[in-house]
Formats: sequence, structure tokens, C-alpha cells
Amino acid sequence: MIKKLSIYIFLIVAAFLSLFPFYFMFVSGTNTNQEILAAPPKLFPGTMLAHNFSILIEKMDIFRVAFNTIFISVIFTLLALILYSSAGYVLAKFDFKGKGLIFGFIMISMMIPPQVMYVPLFQLFVSVNMTNTYPAVILPALANAFGIFLMRQNMMNFPTALVEAARIDGYSEFGIFCRIVLPNVKPALSALVIYMFTSMWNNFMWPLIVLETKDMYNFPVALAVLDGNPTNKDFAVILLATAIATLPILFIFMVFQKQFVAGVMGGAVKE
Repeated sequence: MIKKLSIYIFLIVAAFLSLFPFYFMFVSGTNTNQEILAAPPKLFPGTMLAHNFSILIEKMDIFRVAFNTIFISVIFTLLALILYSSAGYVLAKFDFKGKGLIFGFIMISMMIPPQVMYVPLFQLFVSVNMTNTYPAVILPALANAFGIFLMRQNMMNFPTALVEAARIDGYSEFGIFCRIVLPNVKPALSALVIYMFTSMWNNFMWPLIVLETKDMYNFPVALAVLDGNPTNKDFAVILLATAIATLPILFIFMVFQKQFVAGVMGGAVKE
């Protein structure tokens, strides 16, 4: 009894410590700078939400930034689902010469820091006149070995006998992939959606390099340049903008939480 009670107390304290920064961020967006910086700071919702939001609109075109971020993240996630699930299926269920070598190169690419690719990538997009565009942000991010690895590991556990039976019944490879394999790896697809959507939503360094005008900024870049005054920052407005940028990520994770855990663990156990 005492052991179980101590575990519950530990979990409650851990949950509080994890959730309090989010609570403080959302509450601070409704207060003034003075209330946020007071000792101790105000920890209850205030009445300045509309005022802070009006200042935020003056400083940043938040609706355009939200559109940019949502559009880039959704298109990237859809392309990533198609690309990584297809590659994972081929590497898991097809036998061809050099398959192990190809998968080895894919895994080795995970060891390459993405920062070392920024200069040649930028030169490439400048040469084809594609800087400050959505494809310039999306296309480099699609070279992601983790997505292929995740889908391949989950599809390795899918019974090969079912795939072979479908082939005998006359199904095309595309039909087998779409109608038999994908419906049975939904947890892995959900995990992939969360990982890819959040990685693109939070993508900062590459968009900062390749995007040139404020009307193309995503949330991380727009938040970084929101208030450049180093001595008199409006923390209430900054935290309000950060809260708005955080809400979709929290929503996506809450919706796909169970599938995310199941998808990550799906390729970890070999039956």
C-alpha cells in the first residue's frame, strides 16, 4: 500500500512539473508584462487577452504565419506518409539484390548531421531559383531515414503469408499495399504522422535560411523575430503567440497518443 501510494505521489508531482510550464504560458498570454515579471508572478488568467492579441496582430501577421505553418506541415506529412510507407513496404516484403546494402546506407545517413547539408542545399535552391518557396522547405526534409526505418520495422512484423496469399488471389502490389498492409499498420502510421507533423511544425533552422520574406515565415521563424527589442520585450505577447503555436501540436498528440505509443513499440518486439 505504501509503495503504491508513493508511486502515485511521484506520478502526480511529475505530471505537475511537466504541465506547469504549459499552464504558465497560456495564463501569461492573458496578463500584462508587469504581472508576468512580478515576484511571485501572477498564476491566474487575466483580462488582457484581447489587448495582447491585438498587439500580436500588429507585430506579426499571425493568420498568414499560421497558414504557412499548417500548409507546409500538412503537405510534408502527407508526402512523408506516402514515401516512407512505400519504402518501408519494399524493404520489408520484397527480396532483391542489394536490399541490405540500400537499407544500410539509409541507416548510415541517420548519422549525418543535417546542418552539414545546409550550405550545398541552399546553393542548389539558389541555382534553380526556388528559395523563399514552400517546396524549398518541404523537399529537403523528406530525406528522413527515421521514417523509412520506422515503417520498415513495423512492416517486418506483418505476416508475409498474407501478402503472398493476396498475390496468389490476383491482387496487384498496389492493391496489397493499400488494402491489406496499410490498414494493419495504422499505429505505425499514426506515430509517423505525429513525428513528421511535429518535426516540420517546429522546423526552425532551415526555414530561417531559405525563407526571405515575412509573408513566408512559419511559426518558429516568426516567433524568433517577433520582438527584437533586447531591453524591453513584451513577454505577454510573445507567450501568447507561443501558446497559439503550441495548441495544434498538443491537439495532434492528444488525438494520436495511444497509436503513437503502439506504433513506436510495434517494431521493437520480434514475434
